Amino acid sequence: MRPVHSLGVFIPIAVVLELAHASPTLIFAAAALAVIPCAAVMGEATEAIAAKSGPGIGGLLNVTFGNAPELIIAFFALIEGLHEVVKASIVGSIVGNILLVMGAAMVVGGAKRDKQNFSPTAANAQSAMLFLALAALILPAVFQLVHGGGLPAVGEDVVDFGSDVERLSLFVALILLLSYVLGLIFSLKTHRAVFNPFEGEEQEEHHWTVRKAAILLAISAVAVGLMSEILVGSISHASEDIGLSEFFVGVFIVAIVGNAAEHWVAVLVAAKDKMDLAVNIAIGSSAQIALFVAPLLVVMSFFFGPNPMALVFNGYELGGLLFAVLIAQLVTHDGESNWFEGVQLLSLYAVLGFVFFYA
Repeated sequence: MRPVHSLGVFIPIAVVLELAHASPTLIFAAAALAVIPCAAVMGEATEAIAAKSGPGIGGLLNVTFGNAPELIIAFFALIEGLHEVVKASIVGSIVGNILLVMGAAMVVGGAKRDKQNFSPTAANAQSAMLFLALAALILPAVFQLVHGGGLPAVGEDVVDFGSDVERLSLFVALILLLSYVLGLIFSLKTHRAVFNPFEGEEQEEHHWTVRKAAILLAISAVAVGLMSEILVGSISHASEDIGLSEFFVGVFIVAIVGNAAEHWVAVLVAAKDKMDLAVNIAIGSSAQIALFVAPLLVVMSFFFGPNPMALVFNGYELGGLLFAVLIAQLVTHDGESNWFEGVQLLSLYAVLGFVFFYA
């Protein structure tokens, strides 16, 4: 059992605290810690499947199941009408995967090596998808500003942007979902060899069987769902008690907790000199959040929650998205990485952290 699995003790603790109506801060902390081992199990299970499927498909499986906690947490926040928390967690996930996850993977993987190599073609294809998503996520805010509206302020829970912006957000979401589906066809069918450069070679065996991995995936997904409901239910009061804004909690704490699986697996495989898989997880996860999770939440908001969610981010979120996506292209275009590039990514993440904290 790995040290992170010992955090599983917080699952029953969170349930007991919730039933006992304990302090929201204690409930939030316990639920957040409880999500981490569940996400780690999901990550290890998908790594077992990835060992038999190559870095492209393996990366897709990792980000799909790795993003499940993020999607579940955001869904419960959506039901509560916490749209700004949802959008903050979306931005936090994209920025965190590019800067924190990929940065940590480069530092750990490059610590004892001069450099590590990965497929620039696959990385650039995913970076291009991120650019598409970035433009699509920014344009509703541009529309809002051009028509005399304003961007949401930090700390606002619900903002009425009007039916035009809500409908525009829905159309943008549907286009992004279509682009995501076509991206799957590109990476898994028409250009499969690009994203799976080691097809035909013997893959490293994992000590978990596919059957065991599938069972643990199902169990951990249920546990994440339960912990997510408890987490979201306590977020408003907990943020007030500890003196942090819901914006900071959403963009950093919830995003890190929700993406713990990618954090764990990307660093683990980078240490094993599997940078193709590490980069696929980091960049691929950000692309999936932008092209699948965010638009899916917009569509779901028309059926769940008090009112539809508009894809209009605040200025801090737009700035974070812009710099993170540009840097993703910059550090992956040559197909090489080293530990100092990782330090630079982590440094920018720390700077953004202080900016968001004082926002």
